[in-house]
Amino acid sequence: MILVKDIYSNFAVLFYSNKIMSIKVSNITKIYGEQKALDSVSFEIIPGEVVGLLGPNGAGKSTMMKIITCFIPPTSGDVSVYGYDILEQSIEVRKKVGYLPENNPLYLDMYVREYLEFIAGIHKLGDKTKQRIDKMIEITGLEVERKKKIGALSKGFRQRVGLAQALIHDPEVLILDEPTSGLDPNQIVDIRELIKNIGKEKTVMLSTHIMQEVEAICNRAIIINNGILVADDLTTNLSHLNLNKNILTVEFDKPFDKELIIKISGVKQIRQKENNTWQIETAGNIDIRQDIFKFAVDHSISVLTMHKEEVKLEKVFQELTKK
Repeated sequence: MILVKDIYSNFAVLFYSNKIMSIKVSNITKIYGEQKALDSVSFEIIPGEVVGLLGPNGAGKSTMMKIITCFIPPTSGDVSVYGYDILEQSIEVRKKVGYLPENNPLYLDMYVREYLEFIAGIHKLGDKTKQRIDKMIEITGLEVERKKKIGALSKGFRQRVGLAQALIHDPEVLILDEPTSGLDPNQIVDIRELIKNIGKEKTVMLSTHIMQEVEAICNRAIIINNGILVADDLTTNLSHLNLNKNILTVEFDKPFDKELIIKISGVKQIRQKENNTWQIETAGNIDIRQDIFKFAVDHSISVLTMHKEEVKLEKVFQELTKK
């Protein structure tokens, strides 16, 4: 298991030591019968972050979100939202949190505005009801569909209704479980843009196993595998994680015996991509670029191009979630 303990987290703890975290999760374990869905998971989210909660299917993402939003209790551990405990002060937590579950439960026979009025009533918005509904319809792009029944809407617009209900009470934290699941490519782009705009004002946590989602929306990623936290870092840092290897792509001007380059200290393996272009893998943080140039000079070969390949977030995810 590779656990990323990043400089960012240490900085966040120091910088926000006198401030209340948006979400604080401490040693959360959840057991269903004989299955341990979460195993001593801990993390903190500072105000204003957009965080991706990642993991393969069955990793424990939805369970974690249900615990944070007070839908289910943990077996052990503590969670607080802006200082309010999920067990002792669940009503206060619910005021702070907007939640869009994966299945987006909506009343399909209700009209869009009628449904939002119903949700506003649950939150006891009173005189603010009309103002909040109008604003939600505007920011979620529901204006053209506001007079339709929810059952007549496309899945993309139903997701917008779900976002509107999650935001209507103006929560400080928005939690979204697989918000683009089942949408077509155009709808995905629209919802992603909407979430990014919301993230400018609120703390957002979204679960997904789609890496493009994280790269497009999130500035931080928390990765869970089999109920265990395996990584927690800025997405940019995770994308630069070397996973104990570096890969150089080098184009030479003519062929050579690959056994010669394998003899260079630190080279793990070499693979020919095309013609005289090779991928050279090295162990750890060993930098062999100078050795490559020396090799070329010694064998009367010219290096036409050379670049170090950046590990994609998707590759990092695959490596961290291997069973």
